[in-house]
Amino acid sequence: MNIRNKTAATWLTLVGGVFGLHRFYLHGMTDVLGWLLPVPTLLGLYGVYRARGLGLDDHWSWALIPLLGFVFAACALNAIVYGLTDQPRWNGWFNPDLAPDSVHGGTNWLTIGAVFLAMLTGATALIAAIAFGIQRIFEWQAG
Repeated sequence: MNIRNKTAATWLTLVGGVFGLHRFYLHGMTDVLGWLLPVPTLLGLYGVYRARGLGLDDHWSWALIPLLGFVFAACALNAIVYGLTDQPRWNGWFNPDLAPDSVHGGTNWLTIGAVFLAMLTGATALIAAIAFGIQRIFEWQAG
């Protein structure tokens, strides 16, 4: 019986979600989305690499960099959802063999800390990705 802790899942989503670690923790190594999630992350990192080497005028870099921000923001939103899921629902989804009031689906201060950091960093990543993409589009149209 695999027991999934809500706090651990929330932190994994926040810290390693862009590489699918939370999906593997919750759904196992056969989860397709867990294996596909690193693709846009790596494309975004490749965009950062290109921008550092070729400058921000490189069209591929400004097309790829927002992917990294959007994936991070989506994982932060997922961490918020996990952290705010109530105990019976969490245990019903991920610990169906346990009682609905099992401690593994409970919320503690570490869970609240992860939700707070997810709100802070997720909003920052989303706004930065949108601002970067829109700025590059305007510069391209004006140039």
